[in-house]
Amino acid sequence: MPEFNYHVKSVNGKQLKGKLTAMSKSSAMDELRKRGLVVLSLDEHRTTILALEIYIGNPVKNEHFIIYCRQFATLIRAGVTIVDATDILSEQTESKALKKALQDVYSGLLRGVAFSQTVQEHKKIFPPMFTNMIRAGEETGDLEGTLDRLALFFEKQHATREKIKSALTYPAVVGILAITAVIYLLKSVVPQFVQMFESMNAELPFITKMVLAMSNSVQNQWYLWLLIVAAIIAAYQVTKRTERGSWWIDYGKLKVPIFGKLKQKGAIAQMTRTLSSLYASSVPVLQSLTIVEELVGNKVIGGFIRSSADSLRQGNPLSEPLKKAWVFPPLVTQMIAIGEETGSLDQMLEKVADFYEMDVDNTVDRLKSMLEPLLIVFLAGVVGVIVAAIMLPMFTLYGNMG
Repeated sequence: MPEFNYHVKSVNGKQLKGKLTAMSKSSAMDELRKRGLVVLSLDEHRTTILALEIYIGNPVKNEHFIIYCRQFATLIRAGVTIVDATDILSEQTESKALKKALQDVYSGLLRGVAFSQTVQEHKKIFPPMFTNMIRAGEETGDLEGTLDRLALFFEKQHATREKIKSALTYPAVVGILAITAVIYLLKSVVPQFVQMFESMNAELPFITKMVLAMSNSVQNQWYLWLLIVAAIIAAYQVTKRTERGSWWIDYGKLKVPIFGKLKQKGAIAQMTRTLSSLYASSVPVLQSLTIVEELVGNKVIGGFIRSSADSLRQGNPLSEPLKKAWVFPPLVTQMIAIGEETGSLDQMLEKVADFYEMDVDNTVDRLKSMLEPLLIVFLAGVVGVIVAAIMLPMFTLYGNMG
C-alpha cells in the first residue's frame, strides 16, 4: 500500500507531521479526520535514495533515551497526562529518531491506542525491556514508578557499558599505534639502510635479517597482508552469523585473560539489573527471562538463562540450573536462592547488580593503572626491536673500522 506524508493540526492546536499507510489518498484523508485531526496537507510519499534513513546500531543514543525516561517520569509525577507528556517530549528531545517516533506515538494516543501498544510499533527506538515494563506499569497502575525504574536501569546499564568500553579502548588504541608505527618504519625507514647493509659484505645479526625480510614483504607483498586481514575479518563475520560459531566467539570472550572476567562481571550486572527491574514491575518471570536472554548479549550466558526458564516451567527453582553454570559465581546463585525463599527476589537481584557494577568500576580502575605502563613498555619494545635491528650492524661496522 502507498504511504502518505501528512501535516495536520490536533484538537489542541498542535501541528503534527508524519506518515500514514492507506489504500488511497482519500482513505488516508478519512483516517486522519476520524482521529479528529485537521488536515493541512497530504501527499504521497515517494522514496528516493537521498531520502532513505539509514541507522547503524541503535538510532537513539543512550544519553537521549535516559533523559527521555527521566523527563517522562517527572511529567507523569507532576500530573501531566501521557498524551501531553508525549507531545512535550517530542518537541524537547534532541534525537531526531526519537522525536519522529514520539510524534507517531502521540498520533496513536490521540486515536485512543494504549501507550505500550504504540511504542511497540517502534522496536528500533523502544527496546523490549521498555515496552514490557510500560505494559506492566499500565496494568498495575504504577506507570510513574515504572518509568523511574526504567530511567535508573538505563543509567546503570549505560554506566557499566561505558566503563567496560573505556577499559577495552586504551589497549586497542595502543595496538593500532604500534601497528602503524611498525608499518611506517618497515616501509619508509628500514629500506633506506638496505643498500648500506648489502655493501658491508658482513654477516648480519638474526634480528636484522628478520626485520629486513619483514620490510621487503611489506614493500613488495603488501597485498598479501591485506588479503590475510580481509580473510580473518570475513571468517570472523561468517562464524559470528552461525549459531554454533557465535556461541564459541562469546565463549572465547569470557575466557580471554583479564578482560574475560571483566566481560563476565558486566554481563552478570546487566542480567541481574534487568531481571530485578522487570520483576519489580510485575512482568511475568518467564517473559522476563526471555527478555534478559536477548539483552545480555552473550550466547553462553543466554543459554544458561534459557535453561533456567525451562527449569521454572517444570516447577523447579530459578537458582538450581544457575548453580551448575560456571559463569555464575556462588554469590549470585545464593542471593537468588535467598530471594526465592524470602519472596524478595527483586531486592536480592538489585543487591547483586549493585555489587557487580561496583566491582566493574574497581576492576576498570585497576586495569587502567596497570595497563598504561605495560602498554607503553610494549610499544617502546616493538619500536626498539626495529631500531636495534638497524643499529646493531652499524655498530659492528664502526667497530671493524676502529
